[in-house]
Amino acid sequence: MALNDQSETTTKSTYCQDELPELLPLYYRRLFPYNQYYRWLNYGGLPKTYFQNREFSFTLKDDIYIRYQSFADQSEMEKEIQKRCPYKIDIGAVFTHRPKDHRTVKAASFQAQEKELVFDIDMTDYDDVRVCCQGADICEKCWPLMRIAVRIVDRALHDDFGFDHRMWVYSGRRGVHCWVADEAARKLSQNARSAIAEYLSVVKGGENQVKKVSLPEHLHPSIEQAKRIINHYFEGYALRNQGLMEDKASWEKVLTLVNDSNLRKLLAEQIERAKTSAERWDRLERCIMGEVSKGNVKKCQHLVTEIKFQYCYPRLDVNVSKGINHLLKSPFCVHPKTGRVCVAFDAKDVDNFDPFTVPDISQLCREIDEFDRKQKATNDENEPPSKKRIKDYKKTSLLKSIQVFEQFVTGLEGTRKGKLIEQSGEYFILCV
Repeated sequence: MALNDQSETTTKSTYCQDELPELLPLYYRRLFPYNQYYRWLNYGGLPKTYFQNREFSFTLKDDIYIRYQSFADQSEMEKEIQKRCPYKIDIGAVFTHRPKDHRTVKAASFQAQEKELVFDIDMTDYDDVRVCCQGADICEKCWPLMRIAVRIVDRALHDDFGFDHRMWVYSGRRGVHCWVADEAARKLSQNARSAIAEYLSVVKGGENQVKKVSLPEHLHPSIEQAKRIINHYFEGYALRNQGLMEDKASWEKVLTLVNDSNLRKLLAEQIERAKTSAERWDRLERCIMGEVSKGNVKKCQHLVTEIKFQYCYPRLDVNVSKGINHLLKSPFCVHPKTGRVCVAFDAKDVDNFDPFTVPDISQLCREIDEFDRKQKATNDENEPPSKKRIKDYKKTSLLKSIQVFEQFVTGLEGTRKGKLIEQSGEYFILCV
């Protein structure tokens, strides 16, 4: 079942795009997590201009696009968002001056200073290797590609680069985003961002290039780790979900990735003798490794892994990652096509994250109404009403995602607090 403009998913949605102008005011007034959002982007308020110099952009109804929005504090941000009810919010860089004043500043002086290191992984970039869906559509058969991508990229960011503060967000339709918020990540130059993005890019080449993965003789430890992750998913995703090696058209497409003509002919003979996808893949693996061990083929040592990577390895939009002043869709805005909220999720629990159960704005508004109605009905008329007000998001299925967001923000604050304590200790020693 594909996720498309009609929101035909595994969970029936009553969302209608025409209702968005009526639903957004309620969402931004009662559900958008302003507190955590401001605490995240304010980064402790040192310097005080950090949040004030952050660029936001709004996409309003009828595709009206407004750049260079900026706010003095949380209160001003809340008021402006609730006033305009943007269909989409994008987050940009922290500039040398307030973005809303950019027309009063010389162009040479108005420069992007910092921004989170971000990654954008979109299912459309896998269209040449998935058979179940194309374009903006996704389904249960191709979504494992996003799980593989999250596991590979998240591991590399933590283990290889030492980044501790990584927030993963579902885009609301067909992909995922990652925000790396460590201070070191925010201060990276464009060259450094490009280097990290290239480090994580293995599938290379345009539409005209058939074989897009070529691995060196000695595999980097990061590639070995990615190989382990892909091997874990490969049979279920590629052989069962995507029908790789299921028919002649499928296995002939795989064979185009074999450059050695003699090996390609031998593999075709072996594959045609098999009866199932699993058996055909097993024969392919055994035949390649056998020929490599005999020394009959050159540069095929990692051919099996290269094929797996071409079908499964993460495909990053490098331009999103390398540009400091590139804007990226904000967490917790609503995707206008699907109505789904761009929710944060736990990368460690990515196998249990289901995009088809992500709440849409219609569902959330209903959940608030139902909760309030039930609470009113069950209240004892003789008891005074409780003075403690339940936050609206806690009445809805948005709760888990906001808890993930809170955990991310709390982790950032803990790191900042530890750094301040460390600096105060050093100051004390210097004074003594």
